[in-house]
Amino acid sequence: MRKLVLLVCILAMPVLFNPASQAGVIPTWESPSGKLGFYPISNEISYFKNYDDTREDRGSTLQFVMINSFRLFTTFNFEFTADYNFDLTYDFDKNDYMNDHYVELSLVKPITSLISVNYQRVISSFETESINQFGLRLTF
Repeated sequence: MRKLVLLVCILAMPVLFNPASQAGVIPTWESPSGKLGFYPISNEISYFKNYDDTREDRGSTLQFVMINSFRLFTTFNFEFTADYNFDLTYDFDKNDYMNDHYVELSLVKPITSLISVNYQRVISSFETESINQFGLRLTF
């Protein structure tokens, strides 16, 4: 997991500190043949302070959401979502708050403008094994 976070940070560095970039926007790239390309859709990093309904402190969350499209002879979307929660979940066995995380990696192949085929891998600290998800996605 630490290697994955490090990889995301390393990939974000040129974008964050490139004086030619406009407000941190990742540039689009396409080969002259049009068969290869990279097209950013949404790349965000968020920090949240969490409170429950009774205004009790529930820790904080650092979230990465990166949605990009790429072309390798045909168009795909790649989605990366990572949520790192600090002191959010209460561990009754240890009588203390603990950290948890989950990461979703998705590969989406649009079939029509409304329907896509989706493969998603979910890795989390609250599941004993990673989960593979296959499905259809309706875009509206």
